[in-house]
Amino acid sequence: MAATRRPGRNHLFVPGPTNIPDRVLRAMMVQSEDHRSVDFPSLTKPLFQDTKKVFGSTDGTIFLFPSSGTGIWESALCNTLARGDKVLSSRFGQFSHLWIDMAQRLGLEVIVQEETWGTGANPARIEEALRADKNHEIKAVMVVHNETATGVTSDIGAVRKAIDAAGHPALLFVDGVSSIGSLPFKADEWKVDAAIAGSQKGLMLPAGLGVACISPKGLQAAESQAGKNDRLAKVYFDYADQLKANPTGYFPYTPPLPLLYGLREALACLFEEGLENVYHRHHVLGEATRQAVAAWGLKTCAKDPKWNSDTVTAIVVPEGVDAAKIIKHAYVRYNLALGAGLSEVAGKVFRIGHVGDLNELQLLAAIAGAEMAMLDNGVKVTPGSGVAAASSYLRENPLSKA
Repeated sequence: MAATRRPGRNHLFVPGPTNIPDRVLRAMMVQSEDHRSVDFPSLTKPLFQDTKKVFGSTDGTIFLFPSSGTGIWESALCNTLARGDKVLSSRFGQFSHLWIDMAQRLGLEVIVQEETWGTGANPARIEEALRADKNHEIKAVMVVHNETATGVTSDIGAVRKAIDAAGHPALLFVDGVSSIGSLPFKADEWKVDAAIAGSQKGLMLPAGLGVACISPKGLQAAESQAGKNDRLAKVYFDYADQLKANPTGYFPYTPPLPLLYGLREALACLFEEGLENVYHRHHVLGEATRQAVAAWGLKTCAKDPKWNSDTVTAIVVPEGVDAAKIIKHAYVRYNLALGAGLSEVAGKVFRIGHVGDLNELQLLAAIAGAEMAMLDNGVKVTPGSGVAAASSYLRENPLSKA
């Protein structure tokens, strides 16, 4: 008789949602309370300040919306731009594609720079396009920092230098959903005007809290839309309503109370570890995963090491192998959740997420499970090779800089 219960825990190694620390889960187990009470700002006011740290900002303004990352994308666009505005965006993966699609559906004119999947934003092409825009019709540059579909990280600092070199006033919008809280992010230094994050990745929370960090220039752009006939419609995502309520610690509508308590505890986790150690840990875990891929004789989707993401690795399976079968088998047989290939790379890659609350032994479990699932599906890798390569690297490279 087949078992009806799976013993042990599910091994979650998609690049979001991620593992939630037990202390964060406990922090979210709260009774309902009055979100208009005199005590409520003691929870919320510090969040608006402390969250800036993971964005690398002191000048920005934090917005917390009950939404997914997709919702917070929309908030950045509909608050700062007008119908028919031109925006420049690079497309090199499923999530950059979806952001472009959203902008078009909202009524923006998107100038799309197609890049090979497995690469990222091309600062030289961005600079060229901005230099050619003599009348400054392009109002914003949109870049996905970390493209989880392909395991690629773009150089946002280089994009900022390209914008400045062109002498162009365009706003810089950055999707940091799978990077903020895990990879170095410098909103102030890079002069990012709208940086967005989702709660379910580096912030180690359930999905449902969208976070935006908006620069003073971004806020000015939002304020300039007031009264315009061609402004993009918004109600729920209107920054103006938040700006009226947030300074006193309140929200214009009912906030997601457990997620706010969870965010407070998740930030405490990050700050106790130290953000530099968090970034170092993600780099070590990412490199250990890449060492395993090399030992298997396989390649990552990232075309060059400079594109390697430290939060997710997309692994290209051999010709004739269906990656979807490996993913399904890993889940059904070994209770291991791996990321699926999306759009252009569907069936061609599987993804190992190494983002959030992870250590060496957790990662080694994922590598072992992926190895077994590949072997069970006819992929000719040497048993134990990936685990051996990753463990050797991890033994020589501690997760903490201290």
